[in-house]
Amino acid sequence: MEIPLNVKVECTDGVCGRSVFVLIDPVADQVTHLVVKEDVSNTEYIVPVDFVAETIADTIRLRCNKAKLEKMHPFIKTKFMEEKVPNSNFGSGGTYGLGSYYYLPYVNSEIPVYEAVEQQQIPPGELAVSRGTRVQATDGFVGKVDEFVVNPKNGQITHLVMREGHLWGKKDVIIPLSAMGNTREDTVFLKLDKHQVESLPTFPLHRRWS
Repeated sequence: MEIPLNVKVECTDGVCGRSVFVLIDPVADQVTHLVVKEDVSNTEYIVPVDFVAETIADTIRLRCNKAKLEKMHPFIKTKFMEEKVPNSNFGSGGTYGLGSYYYLPYVNSEIPVYEAVEQQQIPPGELAVSRGTRVQATDGFVGKVDEFVVNPKNGQITHLVMREGHLWGKKDVIIPLSAMGNTREDTVFLKLDKHQVESLPTFPLHRRWS
């Protein structure tokens, strides 16, 4: 089963959004969740991979309806962080002026200011990978993630696919799990050099879209 990124996602009762991230357990090399960005509200929901029924025609189909999707955990949460900034004003007991300068009584205080900060809600020990995540060979950059191929029985990653934005033109570059090393938030590291990546055997993906 392929899990493409930045494609249409359908619930059982209609189109609900687009796929924007997959969440990966780097220890088990498994895709655990899909992040779906809902069309109407732009809210991003964390969907367990078990809810992926199939992927066809540039579309991911889920086993749930829209109401069920909207009850899933949000991927982005907004927290309000308090900051204190200096606030200069003059005391109520009167001030004495000389031109544009003032002197006693003078009060210097701080007022709280709240800043909205958005945070990704990634389960502990897991990583979020989006379409366009860099792929790095041992001797440099080779391309960007387009999608993952996973075993539908256990969610384990079997291959990483680079379709566009890589060094070898328009052909699919299909990298097996055994060639993947560490994964960070913005980069997937390979155990292969560029020549070895170019020499990888290919197999046809069962996608129905071009």
